[in-house]
Order: sequence, then C-alpha cells, then structure tokens
Amino acid sequence: MKPADRSRGVSRREVLRVGGASLLGLSLADLFALQARAQARGDDAAKPGIGGGPAATAKNVILLYLQGGPSHLDLWDPKDGCPADVQSIYKRIKTKVDGIDLTENLKKLAEVTDKLTLIRSMSYAPNGLFNHTAAIYQMLTGWTADKVSPSGQLEPPTPKDFPNFGCELARLRPTEVPMLPFVMMPRPLQESSVIGKAGTAGFLGRAHDPYYLYPPGDDYDPKKMDKVRADDLAIRPELSVERLTSRADLREQIDAQMPAIEKATAKFDLDEYTDKAMSLVLSGRARKSFDLEDEPAVLREAYGRNQFGQCCLLARRFIEAGSRMVQVNWPKVANSDNHSWDMHTDLPQRMPLAAPMFDAAVATLIADLDTRGLLASTLVVAVGEFGRSPKRGVSTSGNQNNASGRDHWPYCFTALVAGGGMKRGHVHGESDANGSAPIKDPVHPTQLVATIYRALGIDPGTIVMNHLNQPRELVQAAPVDALFA
Repeated sequence: MKPADRSRGVSRREVLRVGGASLLGLSLADLFALQARAQARGDDAAKPGIGGGPAATAKNVILLYLQGGPSHLDLWDPKDGCPADVQSIYKRIKTKVDGIDLTENLKKLAEVTDKLTLIRSMSYAPNGLFNHTAAIYQMLTGWTADKVSPSGQLEPPTPKDFPNFGCELARLRPTEVPMLPFVMMPRPLQESSVIGKAGTAGFLGRAHDPYYLYPPGDDYDPKKMDKVRADDLAIRPELSVERLTSRADLREQIDAQMPAIEKATAKFDLDEYTDKAMSLVLSGRARKSFDLEDEPAVLREAYGRNQFGQCCLLARRFIEAGSRMVQVNWPKVANSDNHSWDMHTDLPQRMPLAAPMFDAAVATLIADLDTRGLLASTLVVAVGEFGRSPKRGVSTSGNQNNASGRDHWPYCFTALVAGGGMKRGHVHGESDANGSAPIKDPVHPTQLVATIYRALGIDPGTIVMNHLNQPRELVQAAPVDALFA
C-alpha cells in the first residue's frame, strides 16, 4: 500500500455555498479535485474481501450515535435473578427471534430482531477516567486519545486529531452520484464545553469534514427538522439554470479557442471537477433529499415526530439519494436532562422519555430500508461510547448518582448492527449474569470500527499520513469476521 495524499483545503460548509459563488462554484470543484487526489491510494484499499476477510456488500453507513451511554441492562441485555440494586425495573419481553429477548422499552425493535445483530460484548478498559469525550473519540476515530485530563475530557477539536471514520469512508469511497458524501446531524457531539470532538476530518484537512446539518431549535421541538434549510445547495435567484448552463457553454467556447492551454491542463481533468460541482447543484438531488414533506404522513409518524425520529428518516433519504455515510447524533448531549442517555439520576423517569423515541425510529428505519431493498447495501450501526453501571447508585466516574441512576461503564455494553452484510437474527458475544463483563467474544470499539471498514471493502490496515507526515493505519484492530453473514 502506498501512503495517501493528505489533502487539505477549506471547509465543506464553505465550498458548498455554490449559490453565492461568482461562477459555477469553483471552490466546490476544487473540493472534488482534492477528493480525487486523496482517492489515489484508495484503489488498493477498497477491494471486496481484501485481506482474506468476507466479501464486502455494504455501500453506505448510517451511524446512530447514542452519545451519553445508554443502559444496556434496561434496553437490550436484560438479566433475571440479579441483586435488587442491579436488576432492571423493566420487564423482559420475547422478540421475533428466540433467544434475543429485550426489555419492554423496545417493543417495536422486538418486531425486527430477525433483521439485526446485537453485540452484547462491547468492552474496553478506559484511558484514565472514563468520561464521555475520550470515549467518543475512541469510538468514532478508532484511536485512543493521547491527552486526557483528570476529568476525562480532552482539548477541543484540532487539525491534528484522527479523522472521524466517516470522513475516511467518504474519502476512500467517493459518491457515485452528485450527492453530499458524509452528513452529520442534528447537533455536534458535546460534553460540557468540549464541542465537536471526533466530529471532524482532523489531519485529513477540512475539505473532508462532514456536511454539518445543525438546524436551530429546541431538542424537544417536534418540527425542528422541518426547519432544515438547504441554502448552501441552492442556486442564487439571479443565477438560473439556463444562465449557469450558458456560462458553461461560454467556457467551452473559450476553451476551444485555447488548444495549447487545454492540452497543458488536460491531465488535471479540470472539466471533470467543474462538472461535478455543477451537477451537485443543478441536479437538485441533494436539495430534494432535505424535503421531509415528500414522505407520507403515516411513515413520518412511524419514525416518530421528534428530532431523532425525523433525523433517521432524513438519513434514509440521504442514503437513498447517494450519500456514503450519515451520522445521527442523539439529540441530547451528556450531562444534560430529560431524554439524555447519561442517566446518573432518575432513570425510571427519564428512560420512558428516551426509549420510545429510540425504539420507534430504529425499528422503522431498519424495516423501511429492508422494504426498499436498501438494507443489504446499507450498514446500520447504533452504539454509544459505553454502557451504564450494573449496580445503581454507585459512582464509577466521579459523578454524583442517586439510588435510581447508573454511572458510566465501559467494561460491558451493547451495540446494534443491521444490514450491509451482517448476520440477521443473531447475538454476538455474551455478558455475565450482572451485565458487568463479557464472558464470550469481547469486541473492542476499535474492532467495531475495523468491521465497518471491512464491510465497505476497505482494508482497516490501510496507511494514511497524519499531520506530522507519519504513517498510521486507519485503525489498529482486526474486524470481527463472525459478524458477517
């Protein structure tokens, strides 16, 4: 493998403001040129079954990132006969697949367990105190943070960070149609004052950042995602399609009169990148994918008329339109209230707010993708940075907890994967009687990242150059081949 070109440039938010560009959005064309250069070594890295593993069937990824850390014992790894301060207050229920019991919080997900795999053995030993930001960074980049304060927090995002793995996916597997490669919504990852860590392209350069879809409004606003604006992808009113097309024709006429220049620049394929920039705007594909009003009301209700539910529906629309990856961040951040998964206190009052939104949205997303024939090529992953402590009312992270709350617990938790070549109706791994540690087939977060790369036919050991021009693997972990069908 040869090292990748560390393409650098302006942010995607800046280059996608094509409507305000002076002529054809040339900065967006530059973006496509940058991505093509960075793709140079991807030809060797993105072959099905590379490294002797399973053949790749996934083309796209939807990551449902449950920031805050959901309680596995109260959702999808129910236990019976536990001590009173460990036992969930929620009942165990049967599902469509024998042996995949859930709690009563996930009644709708219980109807689609034949389409998914639960990894009940996610586990890692933390670097320092296991607070959110360091754990999020590891889960989303595949690398352990090297600067962790006593509180477990990190410095804000910097250009030397490892990239979010979605940035690498979009770089190594460019979109096949004019569409936003990687979309992140509806808000940045956050713990206290540290905002956006693990949500950037880091040392790849800002040209590979996600497209950030962060509409204003309250997390409880059921119409928040209806307020999404696609102004960045719109043509300025005074620049009609006809006018832009005529400008393109004029450019071609000028080029025809300058054969020497055309010949000198032919190897750079400038027209290709300009055409990509124009196609993204003029096709309307990206802009149309934002419009939730195109969806039947009954389907929108099924996803849930809340921010998370409508984001999951938008994720399906983006994938259907050609995006490579969509990351939906749980709309309540760590150390917040109401439906945050970070339930140090009052779990019995807060779980009924979070679980129904999660249950309806994820179950509907999986079924909707399957009905449309998209699940086979779309890998859906739902995971947080850790689980919650088996014993209620104890402090494991330095935070205060009441008798009904659970603290951070990285030693054992659950992830969901569906589609994209993963097994259906399957449980991978097993936790002990109290859900405190894996007793079978433990999976490290970096292995999950490696598995996502493998699912898209990318060798996890592919070399990328960091900010110091040092070679680094995409991730230093082996995929979990047992997850593949």
